[in-house]
Amino acid sequence: MARTKRKPPRPSPAGRRAQAENLSQTRREHANETAEDYVEAIADLVEETGEARVVDLAKRLGVTHVTVNRTIARLQKAGYVTSQPYRAIFLTGTGTDLAASCKSRHDIVVKFLRSLGIPQRVAEMDAEGIEHHVSPETLAAFKRKLADEV
Repeated sequence: MARTKRKPPRPSPAGRRAQAENLSQTRREHANETAEDYVEAIADLVEETGEARVVDLAKRLGVTHVTVNRTIARLQKAGYVTSQPYRAIFLTGTGTDLAASCKSRHDIVVKFLRSLGIPQRVAEMDAEGIEHHVSPETLAAFKRKLADEV
């Protein structure tokens, strides 16, 4: 007698709503990650060269200039940057605050990972993912642990 595979049960309407909410939250978080990466890169470029250009952002972030242009348009709507066609990109006050917060979070995560003996290069790479998802409570614990070691 051949066995037939049973299909998994369909989620209930409440289960489908919960799944949709979770996926929506994930998309928002990814959009926030992108915004954070961009404002941090813009701040770094402005600090290093006095301006951030589309071509420089594309190189730094490993994306196309089309992707940069689309993302900059979204960041303008969100109030993080100002830009005009064929001109440099600058952070607004809100963008500057977000960039400073991201840099601080990144630095804390890197220092914490280094305190565990993680090599600098690996700590920098890992921090790029962790910094976007670390909770304020965990970040505070990282800071406390680092302060205890001094």
